[in-house]
Amino acid sequence: MYDVIIIGGGATGSGIALDASLRGLKVLLVEAHDFAEGTSSRSTKLAHGGVRYLEAAVKHLDKSQYALVKEGLLERFKILKNAPHLSGKLSLITPLYQYFEIPYIYSGLILYDLLSGRYSIGKSKSLPPQKTIKEAPSVKRANLKGSVKYYDGRFNDARMVIALLKSAQKLGAELKNHTEFKEFIFENGKITGIKAYDKIKKETLTFKAKCVINATGPFSDFIRKKADPDIEEIMRPSRGIHIVIDKKYLPTNNGLLIPKTDDGRVVFILPYKDKCLVGTTDVEAKAEIHPKVTDEEIEYLLRQVNRYFDTDLKKEDILSSFAGIRPLVNKNPNAPTAKLTREHIIEKLPCNLVTITGGKWTTYRRMAEETVDFIVENFDFQKPLKKCLTNNYRVFGSENYEKTKKLIDFSNPLEKHLFSLYGDQCIEIINSIQKPDFISEKYFITKKELLYTLKNEWVKKPLDFIVRRTQIALIDRKEAKNMLQKTTEIMGEFLGWDENEIYEEYTEALEILNGDI
Repeated sequence: MYDVIIIGGGATGSGIALDASLRGLKVLLVEAHDFAEGTSSRSTKLAHGGVRYLEAAVKHLDKSQYALVKEGLLERFKILKNAPHLSGKLSLITPLYQYFEIPYIYSGLILYDLLSGRYSIGKSKSLPPQKTIKEAPSVKRANLKGSVKYYDGRFNDARMVIALLKSAQKLGAELKNHTEFKEFIFENGKITGIKAYDKIKKETLTFKAKCVINATGPFSDFIRKKADPDIEEIMRPSRGIHIVIDKKYLPTNNGLLIPKTDDGRVVFILPYKDKCLVGTTDVEAKAEIHPKVTDEEIEYLLRQVNRYFDTDLKKEDILSSFAGIRPLVNKNPNAPTAKLTREHIIEKLPCNLVTITGGKWTTYRRMAEETVDFIVENFDFQKPLKKCLTNNYRVFGSENYEKTKKLIDFSNPLEKHLFSLYGDQCIEIINSIQKPDFISEKYFITKKELLYTLKNEWVKKPLDFIVRRTQIALIDRKEAKNMLQKTTEIMGEFLGWDENEIYEEYTEALEILNGDI
């Protein structure tokens, strides 16, 4: 018997698992696919308050947008503080080609800084044309009038989910990926548990709990309708894609923000894993685990980049691409999805199903805190519980960050790579490596790293490792395919697969790598 069952192993579900475990609740989390396989590994990798939301707040005197920005800036600071091995400060430059744009955008960024208050991570400034070109050599130089530079946070989204879940596991939480929710168990009209299917062991499991939380993001309505088929839908998902191109297109540690696009959004061009990440789009879409990257969206991003770069970027220059589904709450049915705010809601149905949905990655911790506060108020757990402890809680891998950092040889790319993903846990992997047995020499991925994730990080399928634990498929699809055979063979040996199972796992993974990951 659990206190809480959480359906969904992304940002929100993993945040709730940690918060609830810290307070003393007995937690079970089930995820139908791999942890962070959906939206939570497909973000722009920014921990931010939301510059574009601030502009909307000022233009339309929108208090909700203003509150979202202020909350995001506070939560940005907490991500950087509590997960230093997975996050950091990033400078972003916005090139400007009209003189009037400089004071307009600069004043907005000054307000952004002011809203950060004591949680500021850097002071915005305006740059003249020559300084802009020095800091962002790729930008189009013709008619360049200058730029503005500001600071936001960056982080590794998929690894953050694993860090949160490992933290929860240390506190006693039970966590199951590739375990698909099937149906609710009812007693007297109230939900008292769930039935789920373990897709690896191929068995049906039954779990009982005092409270069940639906934290499935864009799939929230699917779970809600399992509880009540007649209920009104609350979600309006939208799709956003990213493309990855060579670092030569962004030969700097600064990111770029393109402020004027065809649909009024902003596009980011960011340094990521020694590559260049470009995103994102906003198209109304259905919820799906592997959303399609369309040619139209690719062409849209290429147009924005070529408008601001002195280059002719083509589709064949793309190293990889991926799409994610935003869990937007449908508060304004007549507005395009790009205009919907990233607010979140918490709902309790008469049958006792609790749903938390909406929001964005940066505010995952706050969403988790509010959800656990909500269930503590609405369910009788019959035990003394602690208050929220996640404000200052260092996640798994960052607990001994400073001490471990002193031990790392950052001139050694293998050690640098392992520290960036595993933080203070990297020492275990480094000490196990006598002579590297590379799965990918290009990205310093070794057999020992794969074995560590198999033993410690719930890796059960080849793409759990290639797409999410290391993210190689997100940045270099060709190299991901090169890694697949050896990865599958090592996993087969470790997990006891026969030749037929190895072939099936390889074929299934290759089909995904050849399509939409």
